[in-house]
Amino acid sequence: MSRDGSNIYLMKKIKYTVTSEDKRERLDTFIAQKNSLTRSFIRKLLNRRLVLVNSRAEKASYRVQYCDRIEFTLPDEPEGVLIPENIPLDILFEDKHIVAVNKPAGMVIYPAAGNRKGTLMNALAAQCNKLSSIGAPLRPGVVHRLDKDTSGALVIAKDDLSYYGLVEQFKRREIEKQYLALLYGRLKTDRGEIKLLIGRSVSDRKKMSTRTRRGKEAITQYETVERLHSSTLAKIRILTGRTHQIRVHFASLGHPVLGDTTYGKKTSLQRGTMTIKFSRQMLHASRLKIKHPVTGKNMEFVADIPEDMKGAVETLSQTGYP
Repeated sequence: MSRDGSNIYLMKKIKYTVTSEDKRERLDTFIAQKNSLTRSFIRKLLNRRLVLVNSRAEKASYRVQYCDRIEFTLPDEPEGVLIPENIPLDILFEDKHIVAVNKPAGMVIYPAAGNRKGTLMNALAAQCNKLSSIGAPLRPGVVHRLDKDTSGALVIAKDDLSYYGLVEQFKRREIEKQYLALLYGRLKTDRGEIKLLIGRSVSDRKKMSTRTRRGKEAITQYETVERLHSSTLAKIRILTGRTHQIRVHFASLGHPVLGDTTYGKKTSLQRGTMTIKFSRQMLHASRLKIKHPVTGKNMEFVADIPEDMKGAVETLSQTGYP
């Protein structure tokens, strides 16, 4: 992995040195444990004699030895392969079972068409020794998501037991997700609950809507934190996890998330002679409460509000403007 200014390049050659803990492992197992490559892809590398051990090609059944030097080269754009990328991450918590991160705005969770590189999973593939096999190769261990332009706390499973444990907690609505949102206009009530079905929009299948033929239950609870200039900072808790739930629910009330170019399109506010612009949707997953899927310990991950959103709140709350 190399850097040139702010540009990040894909890792071409992967190298490992076998430790005393890994000795006597099968070569294919050793490689699988060290990264998120699929087993079928590892077999292809081995069959083509592209994996070198001490500069010699070896079979999948080879038992690695202490201090063996293992290296192989990945193709530039391998299909169905999660390429590790050395991208800095704000790690909130990590053990051998789970990892919680504060995802920055602008980062996609996992590779897909149009976003093959620079995703959270590319970064975690380099950060973590292993991830759950479920969802592999491109989204191993992903149990919930945040939109590209939504920042905040996210938890990923590093093994299959943890994956299933977290999924069950989501199903039983035992996981508490709290967000901070900067909304257009001033909410009239200090707190409330929105219970409107959400489904695909009838007029635009790429969007979600509360006006839909086949909607699913969606419950959003909110509390006003501060009423600002032509806007409201709100604390939000979602009891269900529908696509774009917060954005759709508040847009339906006439209070879209500021900066959201899909629902509401309120990308700026005018305050006297000052124009306050929002380069992305002002939505942040501030807290995530779970029960550790293995130890059973209650855990809370807190993600600090990002600077762009913090600056917007401070500007909108300042006095002395007309």
